[in-house]
Amino acid sequence: MTHPQIHDARIGVLAGDGIGPEVTREAVRVLRAVAEHAGLQLSFTEGLLGGCAIEETGMPLPPETLQLCEASDALLVGAVGGERWDSLPAERNPGLGGLLRLRRELDLFANLRPGLTYLPDESPVRDADVDLLLVREAVGGLYFSPDRGRRTVDGVETAWDTMTYTADQVRRIAVVAFELAAARGGRLASVDKANVLESSKLWREVVTEVARDYPRVNVEHLYVDNCAMQLVLRPNSFDVIVTENLFGDILSDEIAGIVGSLGLLPSASLRGDRFGLYEPVHGAAPDIAGAGKANPAAAILSSAMLLRHSLGHNDSASRVEQAVTAVLRAGVRTADIARGGRAVSTSGFGDAVLAELDARYAAARAS
Repeated sequence: MTHPQIHDARIGVLAGDGIGPEVTREAVRVLRAVAEHAGLQLSFTEGLLGGCAIEETGMPLPPETLQLCEASDALLVGAVGGERWDSLPAERNPGLGGLLRLRRELDLFANLRPGLTYLPDESPVRDADVDLLLVREAVGGLYFSPDRGRRTVDGVETAWDTMTYTADQVRRIAVVAFELAAARGGRLASVDKANVLESSKLWREVVTEVARDYPRVNVEHLYVDNCAMQLVLRPNSFDVIVTENLFGDILSDEIAGIVGSLGLLPSASLRGDRFGLYEPVHGAAPDIAGAGKANPAAAILSSAMLLRHSLGHNDSASRVEQAVTAVLRAGVRTADIARGGRAVSTSGFGDAVLAELDARYAAARAS
């Protein structure tokens, strides 16, 4: 999902809670550096989302923030949430009422989560050297249940959610996944639970229908429990995985475990045009907020996805990704992946990426 290049863009920055502001700051530094090297005009406007918005305005997604998002060409977002807000009702919860509502309001239905083994020797899974892309449907399913609630039934506290999908919702995410698979290795794993769930039976039927338009893409249908096992047994065999909202949320954390850390997984949430929301997969981690221990790699890699999908600058995106890879493989690590070695701070990791990025642009100019 790439588009013609644009050189003048408005970036909305919603840094969020916990470590969100720290890692987002490093991603913005990288984008500013790229803008200087590549001659881009990027403006950055900050807004409130999540717990910090609740503290300031009483709501997780204030109208002013939504207006900022609608006026932006792309969004760079940090993690949201924390225990202090977990007990709030859904509409005031940083996740459900903030980030998830924002995805729904902007119809950001296609969530892309690449998983690469940046540090092959440190993966907990034997012989894992993966380069896969998980495509998660992000505005349907259980997280947006049209029928949910709690009540006492026959004296027993009871809660329920419903998983609902339409054929159109499945079709549009399937098309995105097939297009991406066709541009990559030509292999697509569609993940469902069609042996049990009616919504998954529909999912498989629609994916099978869409597959007829992509005869060069090899499609494999997997139940989600089997997919979870196969990711451990044969992670290298996967290319693109497409699945619904809840399954995608769970499987992406498993992929993070395979590649070594949640701090290494970026994401993009797209709606079909060039607009997108870019964020690290990890949470707000309030226990280390302000300590300079957070890993900004996923946030920086998310900025690379912004350059590629919203601005159309594939070369600059690749340079950012290569810089992060080079820094990691040179042994520059934050505490989560230091493995007992010397750990650098959040800003120290950002400094190393910026230095590597400068060197790569200088080498390109010299050649």
